[in-house]
Amino acid sequence: MPAGAWTKQFPGSITVCDSKGIILEMNDRSAKTFARDGGSALVGRSLLDCHPEPARAKLKQIMKEQLSNCYTIEKNGVKKLIYQAPWYEGERFMGLVELAIELPAEIPHFIR
Repeated sequence: MPAGAWTKQFPGSITVCDSKGIILEMNDRSAKTFARDGGSALVGRSLLDCHPEPARAKLKQIMKEQLSNCYTIEKNGVKKLIYQAPWYEGERFMGLVELAIELPAEIPHFIR
């Protein structure tokens, strides 16, 4: 399997940006999710331009401090987990990866 091939049809959105916020990659689900904003044509554009305040300021902060950010949203009755995390090459900060995964209305929680 070619490197990264599994991400193309992964059932959640995967969006990757560089350390300046420029979108480098979007899988099929990400392009479909953001179709109204340009879909895969967003590659090469700023991720920050796709977010209104205060989300833009939050993204700038997590990029500057190289933090992870996790939350849930609900839109049109669909609940999603949003997970944003830094990615690195060796020790060098390269940007952020955002995963958006649809969640069922009720989700089991286990303490192990």
